Amino acid sequence: MNLKNITEEVIKLSIVVGAFIKKEGENFEYAKVEEKGKNDLVSYVDKEAEKLIVTALKEILPEAGFITEENTVEEGDEELKWIIDPLDGTTNFIHGLPCYSTSIALARGEELLIGVVYDIGQGDCYHAYQGGGAFRNHEKIVVSSTHRVADSLIATGFPYYNFEKMDKYISILMHLMQNSHGLRRMGSAAIDLVYTAIGRYEGFFEYNLNSYDVAAGALIVKEAGGKVTNFSGGDDFLFKREIVAACGIHDEFLDVINRHW
Repeated sequence: MNLKNITEEVIKLSIVVGAFIKKEGENFEYAKVEEKGKNDLVSYVDKEAEKLIVTALKEILPEAGFITEENTVEEGDEELKWIIDPLDGTTNFIHGLPCYSTSIALARGEELLIGVVYDIGQGDCYHAYQGGGAFRNHEKIVVSSTHRVADSLIATGFPYYNFEKMDKYISILMHLMQNSHGLRRMGSAAIDLVYTAIGRYEGFFEYNLNSYDVAAGALIVKEAGGKVTNFSGGDDFLFKREIVAACGIHDEFLDVINRHW
């Protein structure tokens, strides 16, 4: 299996699907929005984009199965799986905020092999494959050289359901507000991760995320020289529903989180 060649095919696909999503967003009507759960929104754009991705990936790698956000294809027991979020940042998309992305990863169990994130609003495609480095528009990228949380800009996401850990989460935010360059909340975990990979952020953390939110971006961070773990510092972040991704501040950053979590 040639990961580089497969990655190039996924990049082309991501750009095509991104163009479809952007065009649909130009005249999108809120009346077309559905609610999957509390504050969990979806539109026909998410579903159609996912169908386009699944159809194309079946051609690229027929032996691979799927884990998808919109469940347009049934998950099987294949060793290789594509992990797909067709539109990460749906709420932004619905409200006309141009911060949303397409995220596609290939994994063998919890081993990430390929990651492609297309930042649709900026027109930038980030990619990585195992052992091959990380890139934006085919130019190599690396994480920030910063080594102190005090000198860092941190990204996160706000919970939109399951507020049981809100007090702990707020205490982490309070500490970081007072002891870093600040916090940002973009609304797309995939974009948060690739911005960490390119050094715009020094770190990103969030809980209650799914594998399709983080799979592609996490590999890109790792291949850009960053470190990605769960909140306990373990490598099993993909299905753990919690993630910490950072440059050289990772250990200090993780310590901050665990003091309040």
